[in-house]
Amino acid sequence: MSAGATLAMRKITKRFPGVLANDRVDFYAQHGEIHALLGENGAGKSTLMNILTGLYWPDEGEISIRGEVVNFRAPRDAVLQGVGMVHQHFRLVRSFTVAENITLGMRQEGFWWRPQVVEQKIATLAATYGMAVEPKAKIWQLSVGEQQRVEIMKMLYRGAQILILDEPTAVLTPQEVKELFRNLRQLAESGKTVIFITHKLHEVMAYADRITVLRNGRSVAVREKAETSIKELAHLMVGRELSPEISKPPNTNQQEILRLEGVCALNDRGLPSLRNVSLTVTKGEIIAFAGVAGNGQRELAEVVTGLRPITTGRFWLHGQDVTSCSARQLIDAGVGHIPEDRKGMGLVPNMAIMENAILKSYRDRSVCPGYWLDHKAIRQRAEQLVTAFGVKTATLDSPVRLMSGGNLQKLLLAREVSAGPDLIIAVYPVRGLDVAATEYIHQLLVEQRNQGTSILLVSEDLDEIFKLADRVAVIFEGQIMGILPIKQANLDEVGLMMAGARASEVALG
Repeated sequence: MSAGATLAMRKITKRFPGVLANDRVDFYAQHGEIHALLGENGAGKSTLMNILTGLYWPDEGEISIRGEVVNFRAPRDAVLQGVGMVHQHFRLVRSFTVAENITLGMRQEGFWWRPQVVEQKIATLAATYGMAVEPKAKIWQLSVGEQQRVEIMKMLYRGAQILILDEPTAVLTPQEVKELFRNLRQLAESGKTVIFITHKLHEVMAYADRITVLRNGRSVAVREKAETSIKELAHLMVGRELSPEISKPPNTNQQEILRLEGVCALNDRGLPSLRNVSLTVTKGEIIAFAGVAGNGQRELAEVVTGLRPITTGRFWLHGQDVTSCSARQLIDAGVGHIPEDRKGMGLVPNMAIMENAILKSYRDRSVCPGYWLDHKAIRQRAEQLVTAFGVKTATLDSPVRLMSGGNLQKLLLAREVSAGPDLIIAVYPVRGLDVAATEYIHQLLVEQRNQGTSILLVSEDLDEIFKLADRVAVIFEGQIMGILPIKQANLDEVGLMMAGARASEVALG
């Protein structure tokens, strides 16, 4: 399979202090193919691709592109060889515009930056690849899904011949996923090599030509799509059979936990984002919000967690009006929050694990009995959380930025769940996670639901919504198109509502 490969990575080894990230990994990709790279978080996928893009240097092994051995000492070297990567955690300057980010560092643009020319090129890319964004918008004004589109267009703008995408569909609707892979297939048919890292096995079987599976830093299998199955790939990834279906008994509790009436709010640009949103959430219920990224989901989560003011409307928690309450007051009232950006908002990357574990409880007498924090008590609490939630880490003093995505999410969930909230706002809780970590997070959320915790789930993964939710609320341009019991909903109806059709129109149609 390696003969004539556009890309050949042979016997790649990479060590970090106390960790063997890649252990003599072989990886080959052909021109004109879509190649999927699978593996659990921490399996070495991102490290391998970071070596390919010049972010890391391999300790052993060699890389060849189009038959020529290359030595990348910096990302620019990889770019010059036509290698581009869209990372799971975005490399964008939040205060810059979309156009500025896409052209940042490009010498080809010349001494004078011509915004009209750049914006026209971006508009052409947007039309070609179906990932429209506003070139003049600032990155901080965009949703995570829109930021991801900027990253993809940035690589295409730079003419990548080997395009690597890390979880490219994590925040896309089914229709957008189909459109993305249609465009990626066009790229592959034009002779480019497309490598995508994903944990959605059905996407692998639908769109990949070949699959390489990594486990514990080693390449354990290479499969042609026609020669494998979802069951085999899952087993190769985790080395064991996955658990059976999640047990979710019917929820009959009618006690009201959350109620929104006519809620309106503005986005970061000062434009209407939520429009007359009304709903109730009962005790022990999972209600999922489905919608395309940028339709008000982020603003809704921020309203309910006290991070964004309500312009009109009212907000009740346990029957108490909390419309004007601060984030701290809502935390004290029993609201937990799992934000969409686990690194940038949920955790502090450069702080230690044990410090992140008490970010919401450092006022508690158990860890701060007087004027000073009790570091022994903090360490004990962090050890309890790490053990109870299966967080893998070398030491509690390590900064969380060194942890894999799955372990970051486990730590974040450990902190939020251990506080015993009555309501959890979970925004894309398994975004970018592998099949085993996803299974763990799903089990944990349903366990909390079964114990009486209410959960407001924001997700664009309809499979996840139909698996976890009791009811689904579809949001479009900040308005609720309809709220359906999950047993009465189907994928086609929800997809139409995500595109702007109201529940009554779908039923009539």
